[in-house]
Amino acid sequence: MGEGVELEREGPVFVLRLGAGENRVNRGLLEGVAAALDAVEASTGPAALVSVGAGRFYSNGLDLASLSKGGAEEGSAVLRDLHRLFARLLAFPVPTVAAVNGHAFAAGAMLALAHDFRVMRADRGYLCLPEIDLATGRPLTAGMYALLAARLTPAVRHEMLVTGHRYPAPECIEKQIVHEAAAEEAVLAEAVARADALARKDRATLAAIKRGLYAGALRVLEAEGAPDL
Repeated sequence: MGEGVELEREGPVFVLRLGAGENRVNRGLLEGVAAALDAVEASTGPAALVSVGAGRFYSNGLDLASLSKGGAEEGSAVLRDLHRLFARLLAFPVPTVAAVNGHAFAAGAMLALAHDFRVMRADRGYLCLPEIDLATGRPLTAGMYALLAARLTPAVRHEMLVTGHRYPAPECIEKQIVHEAAAEEAVLAEAVARADALARKDRATLAAIKRGLYAGALRVLEAEGAPDL
């Protein structure tokens, strides 16, 4: 299914495990996640999706070394597929919950934000958009801005992007970035419980509601053409 990507099922809840170290976003991770989403969509009956990392990391963002090594064309293709993943999660026909077990930085934080709900480890780990400190001059794509606008309040979005602040779980709760905090050993269980409670929603109705809620962001994320960074 892709290096470090595994899909399990616990009753109606599919658990997507990201187990490739820091879970940097690259071609392998994107293909693995896409295959997992295909399997969930192909299922019948009640369903929901939980994603979770391993160890200290949920996802530490784009694999910049891989993007650089692959050249401009491959970099653009990876970014385009990342946009499509964000769009797919925003409008996914079953409920989605990110079990943020550790650090979620940059594109990894955006991956968590693309889910319907987020449960974060309470005692360690940060959620952060550190692009201000990377000094690239072109820190985010239009699709990334659209995703953040769909998920965060204007004040929080501004603070996150212009300061690069690292948010622990209590601040994430306070600023409505995540929905719940849990002890390390309970993060996945709480995420699965939240997903299970929603798994019996009608898929077609849920997808239609999500497409209506996030129509503007989806137009940007699903637009043809290669995004730039």
